[in-house]
Amino acid sequence: MSELPGDLLYTKEHEWLRREDDGSVTIGITDHAQSALGDLVYVELPEVGQDLDSGGDMAVVESVKAASDVFAPIAGNVVSVNEELSDDPEKINSDPYGDGWIVRLQPGGGDDDDLMAPDAYQTYLDELDD
Repeated sequence: MSELPGDLLYTKEHEWLRREDDGSVTIGITDHAQSALGDLVYVELPEVGQDLDSGGDMAVVESVKAASDVFAPIAGNVVSVNEELSDDPEKINSDPYGDGWIVRLQPGGGDDDDLMAPDAYQTYLDELDD
């Protein structure tokens, strides 16, 4: 089990969200998610300028084991995507909370009630293991 960064919020679908100083949010998948998926071989990114709904499809990550949808934890407009993942999807495996980020959004509204602080997410993971 890895240490969860304390500056992030988490979802039950194993995405993380970091609020940036400019008001945008950076989103990726958690270490738990990348570990469960295994070695990633492909990432399908959304288009810059695309509007995303909270809980809606945001990206797709494919591993040697499976493909998995990545959901938007909040509604917003895509302001940037991590283009490096197109050539190097393994960045998500090696650094899920850093260089493995997927999308940066400009939030579209206050719909973040389902986001969990690190302690709550860790409790959720512990319950999954039971």
